[in-house]
Amino acid sequence: MKKRIAILGSTGSIGINALKVISSLSDRFEVTALSAGSNIKALSDQARSFHPKVLCVRDSALAGRLKASAPSGTKILTGADGLDEIVSRGDVDIVIFAISGSSCAAPLICAIKKRKRIALANKESLVSAGAIVMPLAKKNNVSIIPVDSEHSAIFQCLEGKRPFLNKVYLTATGGPLLDIPKSRFDRYSRKFILNHPKWKMGGKISVDSATMMNKGLEVIEAKWLFDLEEERIDVLVHPEAAIHSMIELIDGTIFAQISLPDMRIPIQYAVTYPARFRTEVEFLNFSNIKNLSFRKPDTGKFPSLRLAREALKRGGTHPAVLNAADEEAVKSYLKGRMKFSRIPVLIERVLERHKRAVKEPSIGDIIGAESWAREEMAKLCR
Repeated sequence: MKKRIAILGSTGSIGINALKVISSLSDRFEVTALSAGSNIKALSDQARSFHPKVLCVRDSALAGRLKASAPSGTKILTGADGLDEIVSRGDVDIVIFAISGSSCAAPLICAIKKRKRIALANKESLVSAGAIVMPLAKKNNVSIIPVDSEHSAIFQCLEGKRPFLNKVYLTATGGPLLDIPKSRFDRYSRKFILNHPKWKMGGKISVDSATMMNKGLEVIEAKWLFDLEEERIDVLVHPEAAIHSMIELIDGTIFAQISLPDMRIPIQYAVTYPARFRTEVEFLNFSNIKNLSFRKPDTGKFPSLRLAREALKRGGTHPAVLNAADEEAVKSYLKGRMKFSRIPVLIERVLERHKRAVKEPSIGDIIGAESWAREEMAKLCR
């Protein structure tokens, strides 16, 4: 029988690539449900191509527009309740979480309780609520397969080797500002900042890559996905982006996952695991690689990585505050309300003001901490 898939965030880059994977393996998978924020046209086009039973958008106003353009007979849902309904459906076997931001946590928890298989491309839910999400997944015997290229690489390298693990290495390209002096950051346009040297991504993650906050969030995500102490997670700047991450075993052996930078590879593995099938992705030609270089990240130049590690060490609600403050700061930057160089400065200021941290937070505590952080960042951005 075909596996039935729901994609939350189908109009973003991960969602679009997921649909390409499903198209290439149409004898094994079919689409049951799709969701998007506000891109009605793209969602309608996807619905006509893949014929899902259910679509979900942000609110009722958008739902009215979607109903006019979607195929007749398609069920239209809205908001958080709509996402919960999708992940609870009996005709959904696998949920691909391609929504960005911490709003993903609630439907993720719902999907875990319904014992769905999860392909997770959203890091913010684990950054903010990993201490709740991962024990719940273990309790319900739910597989959370990472889609991020770095975490997918570690996941693949770890198979059969977990008892012998010493540490993991997350690789980072360094983004568009890698070789540019910090003093010149604000001279570069948003278009330049958003033009990642290796990956085609959305605005939020592109800015996070430029500040290296994305790698900081990935450190926190790796802690929860692989149950690791912070000091066992290293970051290496690797501009060529051929090695997507590595593991080091206790005897000094290193295993790396190497491929062209194409998100269809980790997406496909997440939905087919533990099996592998041919992809439509070009294979890596080693003769085209002139150099494989590595360097330590410069946390003076890119302090966001330091802030993320500090938040992880402090634990409790600190990672949630870090994540929410970053989301708001990036929004302000993308709207032209803040200079690029101010993003980590203001995030650190919000973290310093977080005096009422909860050590073992509930979901309510996390939501409250995130709300507070957004309000604090909004004040600082005025």
